Amino acid sequence: MSGRNWRRALVTGGAGFVGSHLCARLLDAGTGVLCLDDLSTGAHANIAELERRRDFRFVRADATDPDALRGLPGRFDLVLHFACPASPADYLRLPLQTLDAGSSGTRNALERARADGARFLLASTSEVYGDPLEHPQRESYWGNVNPVGPRSVYDESKRFAEALVTAHRATRGTDAAIVRIFNTYGPRMRTGDGRAVPTFIAQALDGTPLTVAGDGSQTRSLCYVDDTVDGILALAASAEAGPVNIGGGEEITVLDLARRIVELTGSASRIRFVDRPVDDPARRRPDTRLARERLGWQPRVDWSAGLERTIGWFARAAAA
Repeated sequence: MSGRNWRRALVTGGAGFVGSHLCARLLDAGTGVLCLDDLSTGAHANIAELERRRDFRFVRADATDPDALRGLPGRFDLVLHFACPASPADYLRLPLQTLDAGSSGTRNALERARADGARFLLASTSEVYGDPLEHPQRESYWGNVNPVGPRSVYDESKRFAEALVTAHRATRGTDAAIVRIFNTYGPRMRTGDGRAVPTFIAQALDGTPLTVAGDGSQTRSLCYVDDTVDGILALAASAEAGPVNIGGGEEITVLDLARRIVELTGSASRIRFVDRPVDDPARRRPDTRLARERLGWQPRVDWSAGLERTIGWFARAAAA
């Protein structure tokens, strides 16, 4: 099936941050959705509204369990594999589960997609580039990754998952693609997940110091979640195999990000510098030419406008 006319989609990790936005977008487009999540890092609150919709079903299960995926009822046209701890706080707490999600979880999802004749899409990450020596990062760059460092459980999980998808496509003819996601932010992020945007927003709203790692000169390229979802679904609807970078084009320092959040929240918080994590990338910006040329995609939400929306969501959640 081509285009966006999927009858039914499976989203593993669908109760997570990006996964829940994907579920909602697919439902809005008329696609039935089965969300599979073990809630180890996702949250039922992210999909509570969706459960009121007739074409949505939630199954609490682990994607690394082959019986769980084989036993799902019906047939899928689209399988989106997003089940994996993605934030530093989570993958450092769950190292073996993170590696399992990239290996056996990916294989199980691929096997279900192949059995159903479905389009498969792997959520990979900019972390496959490690602390890059090439800037900006093109899809052809092989990366600079420490395979035994503390971040390696996530980096190597996704790198192995990419290799597995590539092998499945080549040897079994699975209609599979890989998206490499860069620094996505927006509503439904968790305040304690260790990523800069939710950490800084929570600190600013609380009036506590914003903890900037190192001297804050390291850069990130933020992409608002709506834009990220647009890119993911554009790749899913195409015939491209990828990998394809999806991320923001405007590079900012972590220190500038912290200062902007203080400004937007009107907070009296100050900046406090803390030790920088091991293997923390110095620079991060995607080359998104491939997404523009092959998918017609580019981000539309300015990072400052996206931050305002995200801060508004966090403020409302804190007041609820």
